[in-house]
Amino acid sequence: MPVRYPHDFVVAHYSGDRKTGRIALIFGGPGGTRVETLPLGAPSGKGPMRQPILVGVTRDKQAVLLEPETKKINLAATFPPDTFPAHVYSDPASGADWFMNDGEKETGNDTLNCGDRGSSVSVVVEANSANARYLTTICVGRGHHQAAFTAPTDQAPGLPKRACISNLNDGTVDLIGNDAADAATYQKVVATVNLCERDKEDAALSAAGIPNKAYPHGLAFSRVTGKLYNLNNGYGTVAVIDPVSGQIEQRIGLKGHSNMFAAPDGRYFIARGADRKTDPSHVLAKVSVFDPVAGKITDQVTLPDIYIGKYFFNPQGTRLYLTGAVSGSPEQQVHLKADAVLAFDLTALPKLKLVAELRFKSPVGFLSFVPGASAAHGYMLASISEAGTVDIIDESTLAPVETVTVNQGAVHSRIWTV
Repeated sequence: MPVRYPHDFVVAHYSGDRKTGRIALIFGGPGGTRVETLPLGAPSGKGPMRQPILVGVTRDKQAVLLEPETKKINLAATFPPDTFPAHVYSDPASGADWFMNDGEKETGNDTLNCGDRGSSVSVVVEANSANARYLTTICVGRGHHQAAFTAPTDQAPGLPKRACISNLNDGTVDLIGNDAADAATYQKVVATVNLCERDKEDAALSAAGIPNKAYPHGLAFSRVTGKLYNLNNGYGTVAVIDPVSGQIEQRIGLKGHSNMFAAPDGRYFIARGADRKTDPSHVLAKVSVFDPVAGKITDQVTLPDIYIGKYFFNPQGTRLYLTGAVSGSPEQQVHLKADAVLAFDLTALPKLKLVAELRFKSPVGFLSFVPGASAAHGYMLASISEAGTVDIIDESTLAPVETVTVNQGAVHSRIWTV
């Protein structure tokens, strides 16, 4: 008997090797599940910076493609295999999607839009629909990017709406006007925060201090303090930034962590890292709660034989999921649980409460969520890249429901609701 679901849902699944890929749609509902693959078209052949960017997929099986040269959105019934889905952050206030462009591999520059001045981000609204609309492309710093969004809060009603983009290679954070009512700053870089700590740099550092070795990777906004917090991996510190002035107001030590992000309620941050040095046979994952009000870690757990890959929240904001990944020496990888997904109960914050360790056939590439029978119930979909399958999990009980075969397997996968 086919597995039946109380509500219709459609999930897009991308799989590939970061050079070529394909798209499938998983349809679920009272009639069961089925998979339909978009036909492959001819490769664009345009090369980096000019090949189409996959920004979404429609429910009627069309790829939503942004053409970098013309800035036009095209709907395609066939999928160009050299198209890759860019890393994306959604603005919680407007719903606009911000797509990150890391630039050319050698220089970190988006030579099409920014010349030799850095890479870029592109903004699209209604990305997973036939109404998808391109807004703008904005030049920012070089390197892998993360994003956070500031907005007025009850505690800080005067805060501006800004998109904040960290730039790994430059060691900076760009603050971008994100309020359409403010024409003077809207979609413009209003300040660039230099994260440089000169006492931790060598003498070869330029007078400007950019690029530096801050290596920012962990950007979060606190609705309580009204400040922006950036984790500098290279220095082992958190820079507390005033999003109005762009000034760094404080630096807080936070060594041993490689990423930091806000919990859904915005009150606490979660930081994660890995220790590969203490035990030559075991990788030790570190998960910490950072309280931006107190400016310190309030709880921490160490998890043996886990290296954390990605993080995901369920729609209710009550659970955090951390996927496993491969890292460490050959001796450490023998014991590594790269196929694990860890579930934490966020209602226990500021304490960390691990409620389940799920195991899969191979590492989970991505997680997505669809509705269930009630607002408190739903399903978690785990994309198993190497196996070419998607495991559907009852999110309330964490029990397996169904395994759906999508393809023959790939190095990389991504899955999202459309």
